[in-house]
Amino acid sequence: MDDVSFALPEGGSLGIVGESGSGKTTIARIVVGLEHADEGDVRVRGRSRGGRTHGRAARLARAREVQMVFQDPYLSLDPRISVEGVLRETLSLHFPGRDHTKRVRELLDQVGLGTRAADALPRRLSGGQRQRVAIARALAVEPAVLILDEAVAALDVSVQAQILNLLADIREQTGIGYLFITHDLGVVRCVTDEIVVMRHGVVVEQGGTEEVLAAPDHPYTRLLLESVPRPGWDPKAIAAARRALEPMP
Repeated sequence: MDDVSFALPEGGSLGIVGESGSGKTTIARIVVGLEHADEGDVRVRGRSRGGRTHGRAARLARAREVQMVFQDPYLSLDPRISVEGVLRETLSLHFPGRDHTKRVRELLDQVGLGTRAADALPRRLSGGQRQRVAIARALAVEPAVLILDEAVAALDVSVQAQILNLLADIREQTGIGYLFITHDLGVVRCVTDEIVVMRHGVVVEQGGTEEVLAAPDHPYTRLLLESVPRPGWDPKAIAAARRALEPMP
């Protein structure tokens, strides 16, 4: 990636879009701390997340700032641990010495599961229910930023809508900031305030979501919009437009 820069306002929702290989997930991994940039800085609430963190308490405090929900909820959950166990494990790690019974119940209610799901193992849950558990686990530590990396891509369309509505309600209730990593322009249009369009590790366009999608300036953004299947869609024309964007060998 080269010279990527953006700001997520407190309580805002920013979408990073682009095709596979554009650098979207690399950005997410850098922001959450799974990867480190060669240059530049990630700041949350005015504090840099760069450099080494000394001491267990400081590492946990930094981890609480940014949480991530991955595409496949089944792979991100331990198949041997119940829903309640997943939440208690997270709460006990970050907030030791407390009785977490009430907080577990609150988190289950917040993501629309209820206490009946508390004893279930991940394999007993639907894809949408598992993603709700993953979201509850991320919310348990009260992060400033929640990164959603293709978090609804593996779900049926009707379940996608339920999860997106849930996320909208949670943002309104908590003021948490969302960073959506996705290739789905429909998701971006529904749930983000601003958008960053990436191609080959470079930001080619950014701005308000409605403005960018209604009147894109960059040909690559226009290509992404034109690539969405619809009546009269011409895949040959899309392929020709894509070849025209590629640099000459």
